[in-house]
Amino acid sequence: MSLSTSFKHDFVWGVASSSYQIEGGWNSDGKGPSIWDTFCHQSSNIAYKQSGDTSCNHYEKYIDDIKLMHSLGIKAYRFSISWPRIFSNGDQSINKKGLEFYDKLVDTLIGYQIVPYITLYHWDLPQCLEDLGGWQSRETAIAFSHYAAFICEHFSDRVKHFITINEPQIISFLGYHTGIHAPGLKLSMKETLNVLHNLGLAHGMAVSAMRSVASRPVLIGFSSTGNLCYPASSKSEDIDTARGMSFTVTKENWMFCHSIFCDAVCLGKYPDIDGIPMHELYSFIKDGDMQIINQPIDFFGVNIYNGHCVDSNGYIEKEPGFPRTALKWPITPGVMNWGVRFLAERYNLPIYISENGLSCNDKIYLDGKVHDPERIDFLQRYLIELHKAYADGIDILGYFHWSFTDNFEWHNGYEERFGLVFVDYATQERIVKDSGYWYADFIKS
Repeated sequence: MSLSTSFKHDFVWGVASSSYQIEGGWNSDGKGPSIWDTFCHQSSNIAYKQSGDTSCNHYEKYIDDIKLMHSLGIKAYRFSISWPRIFSNGDQSINKKGLEFYDKLVDTLIGYQIVPYITLYHWDLPQCLEDLGGWQSRETAIAFSHYAAFICEHFSDRVKHFITINEPQIISFLGYHTGIHAPGLKLSMKETLNVLHNLGLAHGMAVSAMRSVASRPVLIGFSSTGNLCYPASSKSEDIDTARGMSFTVTKENWMFCHSIFCDAVCLGKYPDIDGIPMHELYSFIKDGDMQIINQPIDFFGVNIYNGHCVDSNGYIEKEPGFPRTALKWPITPGVMNWGVRFLAERYNLPIYISENGLSCNDKIYLDGKVHDPERIDFLQRYLIELHKAYADGIDILGYFHWSFTDNFEWHNGYEERFGLVFVDYATQERIVKDSGYWYADFIKS
């Protein structure tokens, strides 16, 4: 079987990125500060006191990066818009220079036959809104809906696919509970659930607002992350246990799970946590909130990196020496088959793999090239498993590799390299890794 030719011709093969992680130009041309600018400039927060101030300088090198995508046959590009680059003050006057950058970016992508997928929020909240309460406040959800409507109205003549929010679970838990991400707060469980609820309101309000202003029909979804399980065998009891454990919310994984957010958006209700009824935990819900959150959407984005193997007795402990990435995440290809199946069953929506990839200890070899056989092996293993679900009729629309270039990896700074393209941060030189050429050949074949 040729794996690539077993996917239909309209399957989307793309790459992904986010604004703060690649753009740089943190205060260029009228851009306002984001919570990540503030967080990174507090030097104790990031490895080696690094920041995204310059990063990959995509703000100036976007044309070169798009040309490189085109040369590799990339068909789609999922990128995020920096909210404070458009609205320096959150929800007031438009920064025309910032809007002009994204106009040029979209037009250049289209000119090189690359389909743009816009993510509206990939974590860089305007600092001025955080100063007013950030995601602890419903007012931020309202401001987000205004921002989303503006972006959709402006770009819907050229862009069809929009992702509202990327990984609300991570925003809430790491940003507002553990504090290792911006804005660095350490709220209680209930306070953090309120943050998640406001993100749900922001999503729902945005979906309604976007549909009301779009100049042509658009497709809207969001991107989720969380625990997913896969069965140790094909026994029905192992499969049933893996399915159940993928969506059970416990006090150990109360935020890193898909159902904590996706049930509200897709099913109109929150799950219980360790059997505690939702009304005891979500006392901040107002009449009509769930109807706002539970808006019809067109697709479901899922970011998958690893999962848990289970049998009928529960989690199977990983043996010593279990294969892991440079970031020490376990390599578990089976989750790409079973996890996607379980999500499709539960939410009954078409699925995009909106992120998948791994960090490797990449370097420039003596021959001037970047050899990363472990990434190629990883991609082959995960795509073989994805194809099993696809071949069985699961409605999977596309795959976006995370990421196109190496970039700023949040609190880890520049220590982790996820890209198909190596970035020398000192010179801003781009070197296509072996995996980049492999992915190009895979798409081409």
